[in-house]
Amino acid sequence: MLEKILPSEIYNPLTKYVSFNAINEIRLRVDKPIVLSIGSQKFFLSSHGTTGNLKEAICPSKTTLEDIVFRASECSLYSVNEQIKRGFLVTQGGIRLGLGGDLIEEKGQIKTLTNFNSINIRIPHEIKNCSLSCFDYIIENGNILNTLVISPPGAGKTTFLRDFILQLSQRNYAFNVLVLDERGEIDLGTKGCIGNFADKISFASKKVGFENGIRSLSPNLIITDELGTADDVQALLYACNSGVSIMASVHADSVESFLAKEDFSKVIKEKVFKRFVVLSLRNGPGTLEGIYNENLSRLGRRY
Repeated sequence: MLEKILPSEIYNPLTKYVSFNAINEIRLRVDKPIVLSIGSQKFFLSSHGTTGNLKEAICPSKTTLEDIVFRASECSLYSVNEQIKRGFLVTQGGIRLGLGGDLIEEKGQIKTLTNFNSINIRIPHEIKNCSLSCFDYIIENGNILNTLVISPPGAGKTTFLRDFILQLSQRNYAFNVLVLDERGEIDLGTKGCIGNFADKISFASKKVGFENGIRSLSPNLIITDELGTADDVQALLYACNSGVSIMASVHADSVESFLAKEDFSKVIKEKVFKRFVVLSLRNGPGTLEGIYNENLSRLGRRY
């Protein structure tokens, strides 16, 4: 898909000299060097691959960034404005473009984002079996325990969720799984990506997705990414009170950071989540730091 949105002067060195399987992010800023995140390291992109030499780095123009966004919208910014208003665009295959620019507001409502000055291209990966070390801690007596995956940005939350869905299917756990794919990143669109027992609602808010999904699809388990707001928490509590199991993720660099999030105080107090999986970038994306129960006591040492 990147060949359709990136100009040849950027795409060609990427495909010729760099492995896409290794890239986590491509960051483009107007008149600044393109930065590649590969594992836990950062490199500049040059016409002959990665480099640490600033003078060799490719520095895209404002016109280049605007052209990339236009191509990613399939030549219709208007048709994807609902995504753009929220600061991102998702292309086929789950590649997300985070956008920086000028927010246009009217009466407190975001109307659009214009004058694009930075793009963060997130490259999704399928890492088979990455959730297996936690699998037996999350399923107990044939039931899936409410689980929250905690990690900083780019540390593998979505990859973990994606693999867990697949593992359920491969082990023939015939739970009705609803994937609330608010940013279009969980399901990559590849064959078998989310297994045989999953339904999907994409690009809806947590509130709308939880309410409509429970009413129309009767899920046993809802899997969603990046809880963040008080509205998200209310939607989560609504689902839990409807008898649905939840697996979700949240941005935080530790259990302590999560506990400091005021919007989650009720969730923490009522011990909504029975399992916490903590990931980090310490040894690269997806480093498992620990699995904890509802009392935040560490479980096992098998990982």
